[in-house]
Order: sequence, then structure tokens, then C-alpha cells
Amino acid sequence: MSSTESSRANDDELLFTRKPFLVRAGNLALRQPLGVAGALLVISIVFLAVFAEQLAPHDSELIDFSAMLTGPNEVYWLGTDQFGRDLWTRLMYGARTALFIGFICAFVGATSGLVLGVASAYFGGNIDLIIQRIIDVFMAFPLIIMALALVAVFGNELEYVILAITLPFIPDCARIVRSSALQIREVPYVDAARAMGFGHTRIILRHMLPNVMAPYLIILTSNIGQAILLEASLSYLGLGVQEPTPSWGLMLQGGAEEYAESAPWVAVFPGLAIAVAVFGFNLFGDAIRDVLDPRLRTR
Repeated sequence: MSSTESSRANDDELLFTRKPFLVRAGNLALRQPLGVAGALLVISIVFLAVFAEQLAPHDSELIDFSAMLTGPNEVYWLGTDQFGRDLWTRLMYGARTALFIGFICAFVGATSGLVLGVASAYFGGNIDLIIQRIIDVFMAFPLIIMALALVAVFGNELEYVILAITLPFIPDCARIVRSSALQIREVPYVDAARAMGFGHTRIILRHMLPNVMAPYLIILTSNIGQAILLEASLSYLGLGVQEPTPSWGLMLQGGAEEYAESAPWVAVFPGLAIAVAVFGFNLFGDAIRDVLDPRLRTR
């Protein structure tokens, strides 16, 4: 066989191996159009946040009193705020703040809930009883109320804001993961691992955790949108991120009341950014749930 024919054969083989994946991806996109829309929104927000320095037309902290409350035009695409700062630039940098806090809080909260849920289900007895009663106490408070209480106690520094948003996410994830882990604990291969003398750590890491990753990933994705909304709520109330750091909630606070009629763009665009981000992550999380949950899969 000549080198040309060999190259063509390799290309055909490569195409053949790729085709099933592309077909599956296309079928998945057709079955989950809203999930694709959510993924595109999430990717767009992440892109703007990562490349904010390259894409921003102005300095996010540059104050220009001569351009105060300028409406959208060819220089300031979304207008300026009460300090003459470009809203489009601050929205992109605000996406960094929202995604940074959202990802950290959702990941730490969901991972902590994962560990507690698996430990509670696997060990049972008094350990399960103690963990579940603590979770009951945390779940008795709404998310925003608990976050406000924690910020009031610890302060509004960034690390305490992250802590205040993270803690309310732990109980919900722990309860859901425990429910799945209780079923896995009784399956034959876990009993076989115990009979063979495997330690608790090996059984949990090799047999329990891999089988509860689906609910964990669903909760993790959904919690990112909630974390973004919580951070915006705290910043709007003056208890979250502080000036001059760009934050969607802080931008909304600065224009929602005093300039709602005279310069509505100051409040409208930050509010739209929050709504689009939360909407995108919720759509993406719902699609992941539909894909990973066998009971919701469609042929």
C-alpha cells in the first residue's frame, strides 16, 4: 500500500472513530436545546470575564466626572454610572467577581456536602444521627437569612462573604448525596468489599464516591447560579463586595434608587447581567440533571 493510500486509510479510520461521538453530541444537542442555550450563555460570560482586560474599552475604576450618567453611545456602549465609569467595562470585570465567588462557594459547599453525606450514609448510627440533626438546624433557615446572619457576625471582608455564601449550600447537598449513598451502601459489591477486609477509606473512595458523582455534579452546577444571586443580594444590601471592586449587585445598588428614572441604564444592565447569568447556569444545570439522571433520559 502506498503512503497516500495509507494516509487516506488512517483519515477514514479517524473519521469513523469520531463519527459516533459527533452523532451522539448532535443528538444530545437536539434533545437538550435549552441546555445548549444555557451552555452558550455560561461560555459567553466566562469568556468575557477571562478576557476582560483585553476586551474592555476603558479602565474599570477610572472616574470621569465630565461623563457622569452619560447614556449609551458609540464611546460608552452601555452608558456610564454616577461617577462617569463605563458600565460595559465594569460589567465584564463584575463577571469576574460573580464567577469567582460563585465557583468557589458552589464547589466548596457541594464538596463539603458530598463528604458529609457519604460519611453519614456509610457509617450510620450515632454519626448519621449527629450529622443529620446539624443539617436540620442549618436547613431551618432560608439561604439569604443565614448568609445575612453570618456576614453580620463575621464581617463583610471577601473571605467572610465567601464563607457566608458557602455554608448554606452544604446541608442541601449532604441530604441529597446521603439519600443516594444509602442505596449504594446496600449493594452486593460493597458487602463483598467489606467481606474481603477492605478498609473504610478504600470502600468510600472506590465504591461509594464514584456512584454519587451524578447528583453531586447536578447540585454543583445549580449552586453556581444561586451563589451568584446571593453575592449580588449581599452586595446590593452593602454587606458583600465593597467599592471600588466591580460587582453586579453593587452596581445595581448604586443606580436602582436614585437614578432609576433619570438614568435607568445604571440599574437595568447590571440587573440583566445577574438575570442572564443565573438563567444560563440554571438551564445548564437542568440539562446536566436530565442527562445524568436515568429516570429523566429520553431516547
